[in-house]
Amino acid sequence: MTDPTTTDVLVIGSGPAGGAAALFLATYGVEHIVVTKHRWTANTPRAHITNQRTVEILRDMGIEDDVRARAVPSDLMGDTVFCSSLAGDEIGRVRTWGTHPARRADYTLASPSDNCDLPQTLLEPILVGAAAERGSRIRFDTEYVGLVQDEDGVTVTVRDRLNGHTYRIRAKYVIGADGGRSQVARDVGLPFEGRMDVAGSMNIVFHADLSRFVEHRPSVLYWVLQPGSDIGGIGMGLVRMVRPWDEWLVVWGYDNTQPPPEIDDAAATRIVHDLVGDDTVPVTIRSTSLWGNNKSFATRYRAGRVFCAGDAVHRHPPSNGLGSNTSVQDSYNLAWKLAAVLSGQAGEGLLDSYDAERVPVGEQIVLRANRSIEEFGPIFDALGVTATDDPQRQLAAMRARGDDTPQAAQQRVALRKALELKDYEFNAHGVELGQRYRSGAVVGDGTPEPGYVRDPQLYYHPTTWPGARLPHCWLGRGGHRVSTHDLAGKGRFSLLTGVPGSRWAEAAATAARTLGVTVATHVIGPGREHEDLYEDWARLREVEESGAVLVRPDLHVGWRAHRLPDDPHGALLDALSRLLARPLTRETR
Repeated sequence: MTDPTTTDVLVIGSGPAGGAAALFLATYGVEHIVVTKHRWTANTPRAHITNQRTVEILRDMGIEDDVRARAVPSDLMGDTVFCSSLAGDEIGRVRTWGTHPARRADYTLASPSDNCDLPQTLLEPILVGAAAERGSRIRFDTEYVGLVQDEDGVTVTVRDRLNGHTYRIRAKYVIGADGGRSQVARDVGLPFEGRMDVAGSMNIVFHADLSRFVEHRPSVLYWVLQPGSDIGGIGMGLVRMVRPWDEWLVVWGYDNTQPPPEIDDAAATRIVHDLVGDDTVPVTIRSTSLWGNNKSFATRYRAGRVFCAGDAVHRHPPSNGLGSNTSVQDSYNLAWKLAAVLSGQAGEGLLDSYDAERVPVGEQIVLRANRSIEEFGPIFDALGVTATDDPQRQLAAMRARGDDTPQAAQQRVALRKALELKDYEFNAHGVELGQRYRSGAVVGDGTPEPGYVRDPQLYYHPTTWPGARLPHCWLGRGGHRVSTHDLAGKGRFSLLTGVPGSRWAEAAATAARTLGVTVATHVIGPGREHEDLYEDWARLREVEESGAVLVRPDLHVGWRAHRLPDDPHGALLDALSRLLARPLTRETR
């Protein structure tokens, strides 16, 4: 066998986790190869909700405008409808994805970027295309076969699916981003909790002009409850907008303890017509597929030199729209650390923080997504459909909520409370933005973790406490607005301080030279390059004006000083060296 191809990092998979990893590595100048068994990017619009954290990461990568140009904006996402069919009885609506006027300010204040809806069929080409432009070597039709690790690297065997040729790739590190049935995760023995295939679902992608049913109540999701339907128990189906208002995806359940249903175009069209409530609508079926609802998460993401990311390590239903977002964010966390280690800027110990920081996030989103499915139960209970198996009695119970009776009044109150509970699925802002890391890559300042004034799942609580995401606010530069996020990221460390903290700039330059890293220092105040136009940074920074906030390349706070110490260089050098797993020697001190 010929000598293997060599690279620093091999990425297996080109979905949201793999494509994002390629983009980040290419942007950071890390030599890498991507292999994927597919001949191109996603062919069905599976994941779609793109939350603020993901959009601001893509802003850091310089492709936010590309995302915005292709995505459906947030103002068309949020009138989530519960109904008996699109043409039928409307049971209720929930304002979702931050579109409620009372929640809009929370989202606007939290991030320079807005959430949007971007189907996976459009997101993946943006990620992969930008990665290729920046130097990624991407090999489609190339299937992962197996790997062997040693002290110095990983030898991976792959197969060219076009000609059957098998060859090896030698990498210093491997990222397994090969999806919810990850062979890489199996091969390296990552441990999992939970179980797979809790329930069965099917996707039906179709084209149909449904504008007359939905344009007046624009949303991404239309939930349809149809007692008596022959598939899916009580008949809860989902009509999901892919592109307004003529491309759609239906999600419909089936009993996965029985043989999988065979759905031809005629059967798929019947399901679509039933959910729409009008069998005269012309429908063109594009594809059908079956998939399982999972409740499974890895308790470790790393095995030696192999790291797994995305659906390979957190497997869950699409509730909350967390799947592709968390996958992109896994890779964002890992990529800068690999870049730092490979360049010699960090010690190997930095890579241990990937497990410590991302495993708790993966567990949280798996449990949250599955809990969101359970939270449909109170809606069914309020409507009276769980009290009987008789479809006619179920329909009668649903209609009874409009009666002028004490029982109907109670039913209406119960339904209102049940719909409010869905905020935990559709407006879980704290779950999306509120991660606070605890690891060796975070240097604490001795203060306790800040508490939560409001529900931590529903509301994001900005803080500069080390480990938290850098709070966003608008600053002024040359008369224009820039976000605090625009001062950070870009593959380097950033130090934010105030007018009395000008000595931090000298300290950062000296520490950066000592450790061979880049630290961009920004003094915020009157007459400086960046001005605190609205005094928002003064309210958010949680340190004195002479203090400093050190931000990691992934926009999380790595360390902070509450005030200017006697030796700012020594304090910053110590923090950076600990964060980077670079023990200080007598020479470096």
